[in-house]
Amino acid sequence: MSSTPNSALRSARLGLLMSQDDLARALREAGVPGASKRLVQRWEAGEIGTPRPLHARALERVTGLPIETLGFASPVPLARVSGDGHGGHDLAPVPGNAPAADGNPVPAPAPRNNYSGVWLSRYEYFSSGRDGTYTGLHYVTVLQHGSRLTVRSLPGSSASPLAMDLEVDGNVVTGTWSEQTAPDGYYQGARYHGAIQLLVQLTGRRMTGKWVGFGKEFDINTGPWELVLQDASTSRATLEKYNHAPVE
Repeated sequence: MSSTPNSALRSARLGLLMSQDDLARALREAGVPGASKRLVQRWEAGEIGTPRPLHARALERVTGLPIETLGFASPVPLARVSGDGHGGHDLAPVPGNAPAADGNPVPAPAPRNNYSGVWLSRYEYFSSGRDGTYTGLHYVTVLQHGSRLTVRSLPGSSASPLAMDLEVDGNVVTGTWSEQTAPDGYYQGARYHGAIQLLVQLTGRRMTGKWVGFGKEFDINTGPWELVLQDASTSRATLEKYNHAPVE
């Protein structure tokens, strides 16, 4: 019986301007020592419908897309696990402080430590060339593997692709960001990058903090950045729903 080609993975690879060799190399750098061009070919030919969990996590890190959107069935155990040990992306509601038997309030439990989903990314920056403050908006997918967060903008949300690689430590999120500006925009396709640190609010539905990076003249710039949860799902239907430019 012939296999059905995995056109979703092939489209994602081509969208990243990667050859099969490039994708294999990126997977090795993401922690899959034996990743090869032949493995990528077998995936794209549909010969392997369910990748190993290690391969699935690496594919999600490299592409910034959930494994289901890449045309695969989810491996077992799931790559993304919520704080109580059950699969899925939903965030549990955090109850308010309830009185204990002695009348003193009991601290509300910490939010679940799973931040996978679609978020609205919003940052501000000062443009010296235009002498004004501007806002950058993207819808982004957040995929969590342990304490690591892979953040990638949805292709239709902006002409300037955005990426972040973050590490969660309690309610502090730290990492790096990069953005490839639009070729026909003011910055003419220039690539900017820097560091970012965010604090997660108690509900787990908003992260706020600051970015830092170098400007055109190698001066150090900074500004506010926030991520606001829009949907805890990363299904194909959800990604299609948010694959457009956000409205301020």
